[in-house]
Amino acid sequence: MKIKNQTSLSSKYWLIILVLICLLLLGIERFTDSGGPLRLVGNYTIIPMQRGISYVGRWLSDISDNFETLEDVRKEKDALQAKVDELTIDNTRLRQEQYELDRLRELFKLDSHYSDYEKIGAHVIASNGSNWFSDFTIDKGSNDGIKVNCNVLAGSGLVGIVTEVGPDYARVRSIIDDASNVSAMVLPTADTCMVRGDLKLIADGRLRFEKLANNENDIQVGEQIVTSHVSDRFVQGIFIGYISEIEVDSNNLTRSGYITPAVDFSKLQEVLVITSTKDEMTKGTEEE
Repeated sequence: MKIKNQTSLSSKYWLIILVLICLLLLGIERFTDSGGPLRLVGNYTIIPMQRGISYVGRWLSDISDNFETLEDVRKEKDALQAKVDELTIDNTRLRQEQYELDRLRELFKLDSHYSDYEKIGAHVIASNGSNWFSDFTIDKGSNDGIKVNCNVLAGSGLVGIVTEVGPDYARVRSIIDDASNVSAMVLPTADTCMVRGDLKLIADGRLRFEKLANNENDIQVGEQIVTSHVSDRFVQGIFIGYISEIEVDSNNLTRSGYITPAVDFSKLQEVLVITSTKDEMTKGTEEE
């Protein structure tokens, strides 16, 4: 019975406490502008939670926007890179075309300079494998009127002579080859000399000439050397190069020295071939 009474009294006390709390909250709500106790509780509980949820939402939204921005940037970068690649290819093609145009202009100028001779253009398609075009193959042959001993031109003058011919190809030996000997003469004195090929010398950009008469003719550095009229294979008057050095030989009867060639023998790509040989030209003149 005592326990029962204690429990009943305890419940009453709790009821009184709750009533007092409610009266207190109502009083607070009546005399304050805070919107009531529920709002006060909400200010410290629900509102901070809402702020947190809103922050997380904005953060996730920003991440999503950043991903979309990064994707747009990546697509734009890829598009720009494709454009750069396209422009690079176009620029390379234009430079190649300009380079080829310059070479063809040079070849046309050479063709005009030796307009008395019938010629045909050809591309170099193979060489002997060294850094210098001392012996190489072109893409024109007997079907195009090319014969053995036809003279070959490029740059500003003489390249060499045809040594072998097939229907659609021809082999050329350059004047820089060790086996090459060209009968030449000095302009304007017409003194003859011999130009000899030397692959060791051409590495220094030079050719050697010798057996030039040591006479009263004053020959200076810078004089032009051309093929001579006494050559049995080379057409007369084709430019070979400029004298860069000259000296009297020990026998005091001849002079020798070095020539700067008129052709860059490291970069041959196109050549002109005179389709008539020196022998054919000589016979044609005799018949007339």
